[in-house]
Formats: sequence, C-alpha cells, structure tokens
Amino acid sequence: MRIISGKYKGKKIEGYDIEGTRPTQDRVKESLFAIIQNDLREKTVLDLFAGSGNLGIEALSNGANCAYFVDHEKKCIQVLKRNLENIQEEYHVLDFDYQKALDYFYEKQITFDIIFLDPPYHFQYLDEILKKVINFGLINEDGIIVCEYEFDQFQEEYPNLELEKEKKYGYKNIRIYRKKK
Repeated sequence: MRIISGKYKGKKIEGYDIEGTRPTQDRVKESLFAIIQNDLREKTVLDLFAGSGNLGIEALSNGANCAYFVDHEKKCIQVLKRNLENIQEEYHVLDFDYQKALDYFYEKQITFDIIFLDPPYHFQYLDEILKKVINFGLINEDGIIVCEYEFDQFQEEYPNLELEKEKKYGYKNIRIYRKKK
C-alpha cells in the first residue's frame, strides 16, 4: 500500500497484512479520493476504524488540516504510529473502540467534515454508527461520510443525510453520504 496522491504521494503504508483488517486497495482509494478531492482542503477528518491509517493519511496528503485516527487493536495502533512518522499535519491517535470514540467526540464537542467508516470484515453496525453520528451532531454542515462495507445494512433514508454516491468494487461497496443543509 502507498499514498497515491498529494503531498505524501508514494509514501509506503505498512499494515496491509494485519489480521482482521480490510485495507482499501489503491484502485478503490484512487476512485474514492477522485470523488471527494474537492471536499478535503482544510477539513477535519475522522478515520474511525483506522487500521493502518491508509484513508486518513491520504486525506492529510490531499489537504485535510487535521485527522483523528481511532482503533483499539494494539497491532493496528503500533503500525499506525509508524505510518504517521514524518507526517507534518495535525493528527491524533486514539486507542478506543468505536463506541467509546463516538461518546468521547460527543462529550468533547469535536465535529468532523469527513468521516471514514471502513470497519473490519463482517462488521454489521454501520447503520447504528450513522444514527449515532447524526444524533450526536458529529458531522458538520455539508460534511461527508464514506462507508465501506461488504453487506448492505443501511436504512432507506437517514435524517439530515442524503446518499450522494454508491459504487461497487468486487466484494467491496462504497456509499458516500452528505449532510443536508
């Protein structure tokens, strides 16, 4: 894996082989970032199931000014910290599970312009997370939420979110939601 564009283009990313993780392949990441590239500049990003940090680092490379990386697997945190070496933008690494992280952001009133939800294999709680993000007010106006998943597990509609794009890449699916104004 590598950073495919921006300031850190070509930087190698460790962690493609961490058991239980589902790294975003370069071709999928390239397509995804082509879709959201105009939404990245000077934004605050949450990489909720960070793993290696692949998506959050790509966002920083393309102009995001701050990223929060959340994971609770010890090996992921170690790899993530190595991958963030020499990254000069602001970032925070939180060793939390996703529920504790969402509660933490709500309590601290930290909100985001872009949220990446790329959970481990067979994770089936994206619907629950989307509802919590909305109810807690964690996504800023005109913010986007990128969901990567294997199985369709979504409601038809979510309050204040509109489905902007949906794509399939082999076994991986991507949905991009935007917060309605």
